[in-house]
Amino acid sequence: MEWFTASEYWLSRLVFQRALAAVYLVAFLTAALQFRALLGERGLLPVPRFVARVPFRRAPSLFHWRYTDRLFAAVAWTGCAVSAALLAGLDGLLPLWGAMLLWLVPWALYLSVVNVGQTWYGFGWESLLLEVGFAAVLLGNDETAPPVVVLFLLRWVLFRVEFGAGLIKMRGDACWRKLTCLDHHHETQPMPGPLSWFFHRLPKPVHRVEVAANHVTQLVVPFLLFTPQPVASVAAALMIVTQLWLVLSGNFSWLNWITIVLALSAVRFPGDAPAGVPGAPLWYEVLVLAVAAGLLVLGYRPVRNMLSRHQVMNRSFDPLHLVNTYGAFGSVSRVRHEVVVEGTWDDVPREDSDWREYEFRGKPGDPRRWPRQYAPYHLRLDWMMWFAALSPAYAESWFGTFVERLLEGDRATLRLLRRSPFPPGRPPRFVRARLFRYRFTTWRELRDTGACWERTYVREFLPPTRLAGGAAREP
Repeated sequence: MEWFTASEYWLSRLVFQRALAAVYLVAFLTAALQFRALLGERGLLPVPRFVARVPFRRAPSLFHWRYTDRLFAAVAWTGCAVSAALLAGLDGLLPLWGAMLLWLVPWALYLSVVNVGQTWYGFGWESLLLEVGFAAVLLGNDETAPPVVVLFLLRWVLFRVEFGAGLIKMRGDACWRKLTCLDHHHETQPMPGPLSWFFHRLPKPVHRVEVAANHVTQLVVPFLLFTPQPVASVAAALMIVTQLWLVLSGNFSWLNWITIVLALSAVRFPGDAPAGVPGAPLWYEVLVLAVAAGLLVLGYRPVRNMLSRHQVMNRSFDPLHLVNTYGAFGSVSRVRHEVVVEGTWDDVPREDSDWREYEFRGKPGDPRRWPRQYAPYHLRLDWMMWFAALSPAYAESWFGTFVERLLEGDRATLRLLRRSPFPPGRPPRFVRARLFRYRFTTWRELRDTGACWERTYVREFLPPTRLAGGAAREP
């Protein structure tokens, strides 16, 4: 069937696949380097405890069969290796069926991680990577031109990502409708980047233009993805520019990058398929059409949610994360709070004790320490500390265990931090947490003090706590 493939998107597929493999690599690397402290046998939210209470049908994962830290490490590092192989183009050296199976491997491995990841993996970009990764299995390799229906599916996902995010903003916080949200967002976002201070200090009229441009990109431009070329390419390019602007302004893990990857699939790059490429085999056409039809049928629920007045963000509608709903920042915080964690060796904790502050890698701490760029790498603990500052309820399941690990001097947990104020083997006797209000300094304050943040004590978050009977206890 000549209509089944689109040879003019040969190079588009190649760029998309290599970029997606790079995102997969970052995702698996993040899992490999952080899982032991977060999800391991002695993690803050151990996988064995989770799989004991959640059945396989609700969260399909290899770890329902068995869990050890070594097995998790093997899964994560295997995912890194397969992603690197795909990035290098190994799928192009395999027969069509072999390439599809190779693309299925990182999807299945990452699904196993996400489905036992609990709070640490409750972000929209996890499901987005899985949804896009599953569609990529159907794209084929150099043995055939890209299937038209799969290219359409990728644009359909991109449409839902952007249009859903636009709708949640218009239905949510009034500041989006008033064009004032960016008066606060660059300062209060989960993890500011090295340029966030400068973005925050842009003139307010520029912030209004930023918000208005965002609304156009998310509520109007997505419809142009389904128009003929070159209009569809221009629409995708506008989305890419918007996402790169967000990359510069903050640390949003790989959310912006996976959206850029999706947009690349809609760009028509110059160049057709090489001469002499045979048509797609019948089994491939039947498989792709059947799976695509199933995905479109499953898409009914996210569409219904997107059009609902009670729209929710970042929810999967099936345990395989094949179709999901997305969105970000339906509401924007006006004030930034941060939880500052401290420890002391003193036998009796007092306000004037020698309290020493733990330093996190990405989240604000020392007012003089300028934010770093970490995205697309995802600092999971740092992100959840931002949520903890919004409400202690977000930290109820893991913060107490986190404090225990600090009191024990647990090496895996300490590796998640930038610096511990206590040398190895000499953990603190007491740990406490305090809530501070943070704000970006003004130009004058920055010149006078060299600090990009100014912080003010708000209240106690956790009173001085020590180990008693193997668990953290207040004195």
